[in-house]
Amino acid sequence: MFLQLMLLLCCGIMAQAQERINPDTTVVTHHTTTIKGQTFNYTATVGFQPVWNKEGKIVAGVNYTYYEREGIKDKTHRPIMISFNGGPGSAAVWMEIGYTGPALLNMDEEGNPIQPFGISKNPYSILDVADICYVNPVTTGYSRAMPGEDTKQFYGINEDIAYLSDWITTFVTRQNRWLSPKYLIGESYGTPRVSGLSYALQDGHSMYLDGVILVSPTELGIKRDGPVKEALTLPYMCATAWYHKALATDLQTKDLNDILPEVEEFTVNEYIPALSWGGHLSAEKRQAIAEKVSHYSGISVKDILQHNLTITTRHYWKELLRDRDFTIGRLDSRYRGRDIKTGGETGEYDSEMVSWNHSFTPAYNWYVRNELNFKTDVEYHMLASVYPWNRQNEHTGTDLMQAVRENPHLKVLLQSGYYDGACDYFNAKYNFWQMDKGGKFQDRFTIKGYRCGHMMYVRHEDMKQANEDIREFIKASIPADGHPAAY
Repeated sequence: MFLQLMLLLCCGIMAQAQERINPDTTVVTHHTTTIKGQTFNYTATVGFQPVWNKEGKIVAGVNYTYYEREGIKDKTHRPIMISFNGGPGSAAVWMEIGYTGPALLNMDEEGNPIQPFGISKNPYSILDVADICYVNPVTTGYSRAMPGEDTKQFYGINEDIAYLSDWITTFVTRQNRWLSPKYLIGESYGTPRVSGLSYALQDGHSMYLDGVILVSPTELGIKRDGPVKEALTLPYMCATAWYHKALATDLQTKDLNDILPEVEEFTVNEYIPALSWGGHLSAEKRQAIAEKVSHYSGISVKDILQHNLTITTRHYWKELLRDRDFTIGRLDSRYRGRDIKTGGETGEYDSEMVSWNHSFTPAYNWYVRNELNFKTDVEYHMLASVYPWNRQNEHTGTDLMQAVRENPHLKVLLQSGYYDGACDYFNAKYNFWQMDKGGKFQDRFTIKGYRCGHMMYVRHEDMKQANEDIREFIKASIPADGHPAAY
């Protein structure tokens, strides 16, 4: 019994030791890459920068990787990009080695894992036009709260924005980049994060941004309930059915870009009004709507009627390819899975996450140790538990709109994958419509769609185009010298 207790005590001490970090330390390496035919050197800095509380005590160490192009003497025209992923318990790894960074993990051209696992140079990285800092919020990546600190101070929509706005301000100051054009990019939950940060930095730190990039955005605190919530996913379903060749011939033979405006118009002008009538909808009209929804979604009229004209995404992922004995992915419906039971209302696992973890985890763990020379026994949390997350009082969409209104230079780029069923592209459009109900700021918003899912960059063709879209957005959003920030 004594031996067992000693073993448990030793294991506990080892686990605590493996989680200890130095909250203010970095490792620097130097590299060469070629992007768009241009060869240049860059510095990679990986490590930690502290989070302080109001009393000046270090309460956490936030892990980051910062890529900075060498040989740029005048940084006043050199943009800096702060990058976040989602979750909210997701590390920054996905965009770092899958999208915008100078290193790219090995996958096939459609985003499937291949062996040998590893890393190559990313010829489409935006490092040619901007320096990039990938940030892991507390508990993600290698970031950790200091011993004895309550993680509740970090876990929440507004808590997250508060400490990260302080952290970014310190980082920009330490890197001497106050004069540089500044950008935020966030994916998934990273979109409410950067939306809230855009105004927190502006209002609380007088840091005015040039651009915010939203990759696969969430609802941003903009409420939608009832018929609106139930109907807005239909265009996504149509795109997915088109990809899997599950539509009628008249639609299947068209290009996707020709179909989507048609189904969007039906959704707003017919589907939402019909659902608003509820049980008062006539039998004739109910049948007609069911037939149209079936036509656009690939789901049978019978199934739609049995579900009172609404198809949840969870049911859709199970139902669309049920007759082929496949399920489809939640975050990227190009991916197919296979359940033990063909029956049931929902799928048994997320096929796309299994595939992505298969590729990203070994590649990054090798890359950070061998290429960036950052060696630690602390585990890199790809997806961390940040429960319970305080979701009360979210107003991040409103915050972003406030930042846009107050800063005439600030522009926003939206990037969405048509096959994303978790943060679908039409709901993302709806955000912009509701944020700017008067239509006064539409020239500040740019919307780009891709034939991929939540992480549109895992598909080679879309990764190339999406990086080019960011590159063009940066160039277009930097004001000319001497141009005033005034209406």
